[in-house]
Amino acid sequence: MKKHRVGIIMNGVTGRMGTNQHLLRSIVAIIDQGGVKLGDGSVIMPDPILVGRNADKLSALARRAGVEKFSTDLDAVLGDKDYGVYFDSALTGLRPIGVRKAIAAGKDLYCEKPTATSSAEALALYHEATAAGVKNGVVQDKLWLPGLLKLKLLIDSGFFGEILSVRGEFGYWVFEGDLQPCQRPSWNYRKEDDGGIIVDMLCHWRYVIDNLFGEVGALSCLGATHIKERWDEQGKPYTCTADDSVYSTFELKNGVICNFNSSWTVRVRRDDLLTLQVDGTKGSAVAGLRDCTIQHGTMTPKIVWNPDIDSPVDFYENWERMPTNAIFDNAFKVQWEMFLRHVVVDEPFRWSLLEGAKGVQLAELGLESWAKRSWIDVPDMS
Repeated sequence: MKKHRVGIIMNGVTGRMGTNQHLLRSIVAIIDQGGVKLGDGSVIMPDPILVGRNADKLSALARRAGVEKFSTDLDAVLGDKDYGVYFDSALTGLRPIGVRKAIAAGKDLYCEKPTATSSAEALALYHEATAAGVKNGVVQDKLWLPGLLKLKLLIDSGFFGEILSVRGEFGYWVFEGDLQPCQRPSWNYRKEDDGGIIVDMLCHWRYVIDNLFGEVGALSCLGATHIKERWDEQGKPYTCTADDSVYSTFELKNGVICNFNSSWTVRVRRDDLLTLQVDGTKGSAVAGLRDCTIQHGTMTPKIVWNPDIDSPVDFYENWERMPTNAIFDNAFKVQWEMFLRHVVVDEPFRWSLLEGAKGVQLAELGLESWAKRSWIDVPDMS
């Protein structure tokens, strides 16, 4: 059996997301399953080298993952012809530096989002990668979550009729860190360290909306820093300078209205940490991370407003849970396998750095809308 070895430089994977989703649950999982199988019977086998600034952390992570190679010298590794792919999961502010070095070294590149701290720089990275002729992609993992794949099936089948609106609810309570440890890194709550939920989540909502419901034409966005003080990893108090909640409305070019609330200061009383309710002329659905429930128009109860009596309608009764008719793999791993096939056999991969730039653009316009307290049009970036 022929093996296509792909050397992957994995920069910045000692963080939570890089370790769990990209290294352990994607690359190591692909190696453990025997590689990515191709139609001709051959397989793509990843060969990672871990790169970062802390040798002790890299060594411990390499042992945990069963990876033999690691280095603190990114420039030296980029000069190694045995490694043709560069992956970046470092801090957002450092990402353009690593990506530009990879482009200069002729490496195909795949990176986390946001791809930069400004849309101008994110778009420039796309143009530079395109001009250099290197293949490039950005992580857009939520598209392969089981719940969203079920939702996509409903859309493709015409279940909704005409889609009217989408209501997205995301978030959970992140402890302040004084009485109970904070479950997110402290830099998330410091604007000077590129923190903030607008920068984090609007990049996600851009690709979710664009790929499922239609192109974003305008937005109105209100951010908030509800928790003013938190405690860092060393137990020291600090002032929160970044937004921890955002309330956004997106008007799509096809007329669909999307309202997304995202917050790290909300206690969960809903089906999942992320829920998307889609209402259409013929039916509705509520999708979470893994499940999706539906209500066809013929099963919709006739509601009459009367607050003076207990409701005679059980509002959950006429909803049905969609069956799980497929085996769903880790969403990050699915996209990794697609990108590796793109690199080796040139299969289509449309989630390029341009799509990453669109996400940064939406976050940037969200911040502008909040500052101006106004609606903002979203310019075409294609």
